[in-house]
Order: sequence, then structure tokens, then C-alpha cells
Amino acid sequence: MKKLKKISKVISTSLALSLVLAACSDKEEGSSNSNNSGGDKDEKVTIVYARGKDDTQGTTAMVEAFEKKYPNINVDFKEMPADTGKQHDAYVTAFNANSDEIDVVDLDVIWPAEFAQAGFLMPLDRFMEKDGINPDDYNQGAITASKFKGKQWALPKFIDAGMLFYRTDLVDEGSVPKTWDELLAKAKETKGQGGTQFGYLMQAKQYEGLVCNAVEFIASYGGQIIDENGDVKVDSPESIKGIAKLVEVANSDVVPQNVTTFAEPESHTAFINGQAGLIRNWPYQFALANDEKQSKIAGKVGVAPLPAGDAGSAAALGGWMAGINKNTKHPEEAWKFLSFMAGKEGQKIDAIKGGHAPTILSLYEDQEILDANPYFKEEGFVNALEAAVSRPVAPNYPEISDIIQVQVSQAVAKKITPEQAAKNMQKEISAKLVK
Repeated sequence: MKKLKKISKVISTSLALSLVLAACSDKEEGSSNSNNSGGDKDEKVTIVYARGKDDTQGTTAMVEAFEKKYPNINVDFKEMPADTGKQHDAYVTAFNANSDEIDVVDLDVIWPAEFAQAGFLMPLDRFMEKDGINPDDYNQGAITASKFKGKQWALPKFIDAGMLFYRTDLVDEGSVPKTWDELLAKAKETKGQGGTQFGYLMQAKQYEGLVCNAVEFIASYGGQIIDENGDVKVDSPESIKGIAKLVEVANSDVVPQNVTTFAEPESHTAFINGQAGLIRNWPYQFALANDEKQSKIAGKVGVAPLPAGDAGSAAALGGWMAGINKNTKHPEEAWKFLSFMAGKEGQKIDAIKGGHAPTILSLYEDQEILDANPYFKEEGFVNALEAAVSRPVAPNYPEISDIIQVQVSQAVAKKITPEQAAKNMQKEISAKLVK
């Protein structure tokens, strides 16, 4: 609470300062956007908001609330492909053609740098300054992932982070593993108990999920793949130690023998069928494991931060953000909607109706949100979110991800050593990285 009070004090001070700045900047904004004042004029403006399919009621409820508050702005929803890769490619095609069809666009956490570098997005800094939006109000991992070259290109809407889930009938709260070595010991101890076949489940298939697992191991030992200055730093003793621990866990007798074929579906299916006492997965795992219609372990699930290495616990950041198309004809209206959606009002609605974890820290004290999502109260859940670190921020992230996937996968298969994997990544990422 003390920490939150301090944050609130800082925010209040910043807001006061921002109001002064807003008064000074309104003249400038007004002169450049005199035809787009945003929802307070008689003329009704329609903006298009593009995102993937939302099976919850979160998006619909949030848009309805926005249109009620700003009756002069209508939001048309454009549903994009559910497959994230196809969604990405559809945006790239549209933006490369300088299309103004979309005004506000949802972004996976790994896209902002790429889209900013390509000139697809409008920087948000002047809007944020004008409206007194303080980045410190947000989860810092999510804010970091939405910045590129010192500018803010998106605002985070909800957050995911890698977490440790465990069966409470096999692992009591006092013995939840806090280090990777403790995890291996606990997994070995519980394997075979309570109908389990395995001790621990993870995602070791060669795909994006393996990158997330690698980032978590490397960061927990103090390593980095690309630092905040955009320099490649993966060939370091810390990173090698993290890769080596990942290889050790993935080759241990506590994980399935075919763990290199495991992505999220294989992992969570085995866990809800009671086949393991511990699993690394995303926050959706908690609700899924407690769904009595699907899970054999409902009511027996705890959540905690991932185990720590020498430098502490680290969780790969996931989640979604929103940005504004650089070619939009309605920048002020688009900002009104984006700032509502990624602000307290929008995130609260999405948390209650959609079950998504907010990126604004103070919302974890909102009773209505906690009533709708009881596991948001779990200390382990909040601590895991706070440990979130972004994946390498690069405008050509897909190419960087491919390099990491291949090298870590070869290390897991013991075709190369962790040292060689780090050296190869350093060389190949340095050659490919676009700054």
C-alpha cells in the first residue's frame, strides 16, 4: 500500500504539471487540428478500430461505454484474422499501401518497434502530454515494449506474463519453489503423486513460446539478448547460465520425454488432466484449470512467480496494445478512443467483462475488478506481473525470433552447447538487427 500511495502522489504531481502543460499546448494543438476537436462538436465522426476476434464481452462493452460518453464519435469494429501472424500480415499490407481505412489498431507486444520503424504509426507523446497521461501509471514492462527510439507508439491495454501454476494438493503454499533448482527438486518429489506422470510442464517446441521461455531463463540470471540501447548482449556469462539452466530443465526426467513438441495447448491440456504438479504458462491457465467442465483439478490451483535464477524471477511479457494509424483522417477522435480503451475506464470494463489483466497498477485495488477476477488478488499473480520483461525490442523482430528459436532449440537438443548457442545468436542477431 505504501508503494501505491507513493505512486499516487507522484501521479498527482505529474497530473498537476500536465494540466499546466496542457493549457500551454492546447493553442498549438488547436491550430493544427482545428477540424478534429474530438467528440464535442455537432458533427458525428466514425472511426474504425481493428483487432482480432474477442470471444469475451470485453470489447463490445468497452466500445458501448465509449460511445455513450462521446456521442459524437462512432466506433466501427473491424475484426481481423484470429491467427496472430495472419493479423500482422494484414496490417502490414494495408499500412504499406498507405491505407486510411483503419484508425486505431491493436498491436501484439512484439510489434510496436517494427510498426514504428516502418512509419505505420503516429507517435502518442504529444497526446499523452496534453492529457496528462503518466507512463509510470502503467506496468513498466508493458510501457517499455510500447516505446521505440525514445517515443511512445502505443499504450498497453492488457498484460500477460509467464507464471508458475501448481496443484495445491501436491505443493503446499510454504513449499512453492522459489528457484529453478528448487523447482527441479519439487517436480521430482511430486512426480507420480496424485495421478501425475510428470513433475513439470513447459513449452520447448521450436516456436515463439520457446523464445518466451528462453527470455525468462536468461533474464532470471541477469542476461539480456538486446539491451535498452539496441545493442546485442546475448553472448555473456549471465545469458549462457540462463540457457544452460533451460537446457538442464528441458532435458531432466521431470518433463515429458517429448517436451520439444509442447506448445501451450499440449502443456495446459496435460495440466488440467492432472498429469503434472507444476507448469509454466500464461494467466489464462488459472481460469482454465479451475473450469469444472474441463479440468480434473478445479479448485486445486495456485499461482506464483516463475522461479528465480541468480538475478531473481523474470517473466516474458505478453499482452496487447493499441496505436493510431499514421494516415488516419481523425487523429483526435482516434486518440480519444485509444486513451479511453487503454485508460482506467476502458481497462476496468475489459477486466470485468473480458477477464483481461489490467496494465494500470491501481486497478488491482478496484473491488469490482477483484470480485470479477478473484485470482487478481493472489500475491503470486501480482508479483509475477511485476516481474515481466519484454522480449527483444527490434523493428525486425520476426527475424530475431527465428534466430533465437533455432539456436535455443539446438541447445535443448544438445546439438550445440549453451556457449555456442549464445555465440551464434550474438553473431547472427548482430548481422540481422535493424536499428
